Parts: sequence; C-alpha cells; structure tokens
Amino acid sequence: MSPQFNARLDLLSQPAHRQRLRDCQHGIEKESLRISVDGRLAQTPHPLGLGSALTHPSITTDYSEALLELITPVHSRIETLFESLDAVHRFTYSQLGDELLWTESMPCWLPETDAEIPIAWYGTSNIGTLKHVYRRGLAIRYGKAMQCIAGIHYNFSLPPQLWALLQEHDGSPLSARDYQSERYVGLIRNFRRYAWLLMYLFGASPALCASFLQGRDHKLEQLGDKSLYLPYATSLRMSDLGYNNNAQSGLNVCYNSLDSYINSMLQAISLPYAPYAALGTHDSQGQWQQLNTNLLQIENEFYSPIRPKRVTHSGEKPVHALASRGVEYVEVRCMDIDPFTPLGIEPATARFLDSFLLYCALEDSPFMDSQACDEAASNFALSVKRGREPGLMLGRGGAGAELRHWGLELLESIERCARLLDQTHQTQAYSEALSVQQAKLHDPALTPSARVLAAIEQHGNSFFRFALAQSQAHQAYFLEHPLEPEQQRAFQAQADSSQAEQAALEAADDVDFDTFVARYLAQQPQDQALRA
Repeated sequence: MSPQFNARLDLLSQPAHRQRLRDCQHGIEKESLRISVDGRLAQTPHPLGLGSALTHPSITTDYSEALLELITPVHSRIETLFESLDAVHRFTYSQLGDELLWTESMPCWLPETDAEIPIAWYGTSNIGTLKHVYRRGLAIRYGKAMQCIAGIHYNFSLPPQLWALLQEHDGSPLSARDYQSERYVGLIRNFRRYAWLLMYLFGASPALCASFLQGRDHKLEQLGDKSLYLPYATSLRMSDLGYNNNAQSGLNVCYNSLDSYINSMLQAISLPYAPYAALGTHDSQGQWQQLNTNLLQIENEFYSPIRPKRVTHSGEKPVHALASRGVEYVEVRCMDIDPFTPLGIEPATARFLDSFLLYCALEDSPFMDSQACDEAASNFALSVKRGREPGLMLGRGGAGAELRHWGLELLESIERCARLLDQTHQTQAYSEALSVQQAKLHDPALTPSARVLAAIEQHGNSFFRFALAQSQAHQAYFLEHPLEPEQQRAFQAQADSSQAEQAALEAADDVDFDTFVARYLAQQPQDQALRA
C-alpha cells in the first residue's frame, strides 16, 4: 500500500465523505446461449416474446442469434441490482418454451460446421444491418465458434462527487472531466496488474466440450470421451483458446492516458490489414461480409479484460464518445459465468469486485512501459491456464512472486476497502465476501474451477453432461418461481414497445445502407448525424 492510497482511504473514511460511496453505480450484462432440450445450440430465431434484440433495453443478443444478453439497469445498491437481474431471467425463461439457457461460459455442443451457427439478426434498418454485418465480419475473421463464448460483464463507476473530493485532495489542476478520465485510466492500469487474481478466484471454465476445438490444434488434455481440460486451469475462456486472435496479438494498446488509448483504437480501426483486404468487404454474391478491411472493423472488436466506457448516442462510435465526453465508467469483461448459481454471479462476487475496483482506483498507478505490460499479460496467461498449480510463480517487477502469497498480500490491502464499504452500507457483507476469497487462496479446492472439475468427474468426466444438468436445474428453478402477474405484464409491454420502436427505425431510414456505412465509418467525435 502506498502513502497516497492510505491518505485517500483515510479521506473517504471520514463520516462527512464516506456517504459519497453510497452513490457508486453498478450494472450487469450476462450472456447465455439458448440450447435445445438435448443440449445443442438453438437454431430458432430470437423468441418473439422477448421483443426486439435491436431496441429492447434489457434483452438482446450478442454474436449469435442464440447468444442472449440480459442487461440490468444501473443501480447504486447491490440488492436492487440482483433483483433486476433475477426479474429479467424469470421473464426470459417464461418465453423460451422448451429451450434452456446454457449455464457455462464455454459453449454447448456446437454444430459440425460454422454455417450452422446462426448470426444475430436485428431487422432491416440501417443500424440493425450494420450490427449484423459487423458480426458477419467477426465470423470470417475469427470463426463462429469463438463468438459463442459467454461471460459476465460488470459495469462500475464512482460518483462524480467522490472524484471531485479526490481531485481537491490531490491538488490536480485538470478539469473535472479530465481528472476523472485520468483516474479511471489509472484504475485500468492497476486492474491489468492484478487481474490474474480475479481469474484465480472466479475463473470457472477449466474444461470444455471437444466440439469447440474440432479441427483446431490445441494442447489440452483429454477428459473422458468428449471433453478437454487443463488440470490447473481456471478460465480457458480467457486463454489463447478463447478470446484471442493472431491479428490482434501485435496490437499495442496503451493505457497510460485516455488520449493514448483513444489514439491506439483510432489507429487500429484505420490500419489496413492485408489478410482482411484479401477477403474484401463483399462476398462472391455481392453481399456485405465485413464493414471494412482494417485491423479492427470498430473498436469493440478489440478483446480486453476491461474497457473504459461512456454511454453512447445511437450510431455513435464508443471511441468518439470517450473523446468527446471522457470516461464515465469501466466495464469488467473477464468474469466467467458461475455455473453453480442460477444468475451466473452472486451478490458476494459483486461486493468483492467493488472492493477490488475501489482499491485499483485509490492505489497509485504508475505508467506501464512495454516490460510492465508484458509482465501483466504473462501473469494473466499463467493464471488462466495454470492458476491452481502448486507453487505457481508470477512476475512482479522483474522478480518472482508466488501467486498464493501475492494474492493474500493483495487481499490484505483490498480488505481496507471492504471495511470502508461495510461502514458505508452498515453491513459486514463486503468483509465476508473478501473472507471467502482468502479461503480460496488457502485451499484451491474451493475455487470455482476446481469445483467444476470435481462436478464433471461426478458426471462421468463429461463437461457436457455436467453443464446440461446445471442448465436443467436452473431452468426448473426459474419456472418454479415466476414473476408476479404485474411484473410479467410490464415486461411484456416493454417487449411490445421494443418491436414498435424497431419498426419505426426501419420506416425512418432515408439513405441506402452503403451510404449509411460510409457515413458511420467517416464520422468524427463531434458528428451528430448518425444518432438514430
């Protein structure tokens, strides 16, 4: 812990200032594949009863038509956050018929060919077609199987009043917007330094269905007849088998300032890339198959465990929103779905993430040179593939540090943030959540990844049978606990309204799609013309 961390924490611990922490904001985006009763990827369209995937604020799709994404509103209280997540799950299950939601981050039994994995469809409006074409681009660049991986995205922000207090304490001459952005980027640097700890504590994908890697080289070990795994892995989803690609491996995204991050993204979305140029923007039938032939079609194509975010206007590029209005919150993207809980994440996990992110925000965050970036990336990779390996050593400032010892040391510092949040919310829940994580470092068998492997063994060493059984259990849970009739009607009205909104967008288009794409790709941060 640095002296600056101690001073900032002491400042926020004062009763006059502590209450500002009550206004921290949280949101959850939870992805889940729709599957058939026999555990295969659903081939059906997005259920009509769920509304429009383009315009519904809480229920959409990500890559595949079968990859649902359930989104909570923003909440200041963890309790209401999870009430929202629970309610949208209950409504969703009421509209699925005999289909289920897959409870794992790594996919279900996938079809033999990519052509059988349906890409999400968002209607015929220009903005909806753009979303579909972007996903077609992902398919030809990386294959469809990788895009069927699911996870939890956890959104978090500190209130502007708290940033203002810290700015006054630090004596920063920056504008309020620039100070806030600078400190969020500092949070991200610390997150990158310590994200290996989250993978150890919460990684829940040590094994996968062999159909995911059909035809691909890999170094996984056989588990039963049709499952693959690594014995000490925590999150194969976040390894080089999951969210990775060779094209992006050389992309040097700098987080030493918001400007450097924005410039890195702008360069990547404008950098010609010969293999994609060889594919062209249109297929042999003259249909759009990718938005452009650059290294990234748009900045969302860059895979990262955490992102700086700003709420965008419709049709506005995320990087332009950041450039125009600064960082508003961070999006943690490395969390696996917890298959042992119906919602895929527990309130205790969210409370620990709050403590962890508060620590990352308050602790000093020196700039990261190429060596520090490489070390952080190496530690992350070691944790996801070998995190539970006894005596595993990580890099720490050029020296070695055992994962378990370093993790316990980090938790001692994070514990101070947990106690502050306890005082703020008049509870012990944050400290209790941290104690659960300390126990995992003392006993790796308590980690989700170890528990998953133990459960797979009980199902005949079959990842598929374990995951299908969990999916069936969670389906039964939600069907046995339906929404109250008034809540059900409210969700149905929201779904109907989203359908009407999509129809209005389709009727309002006044340019052809080629023109729309050209304008979208050419827009500058101040452009307003594409706000649909």
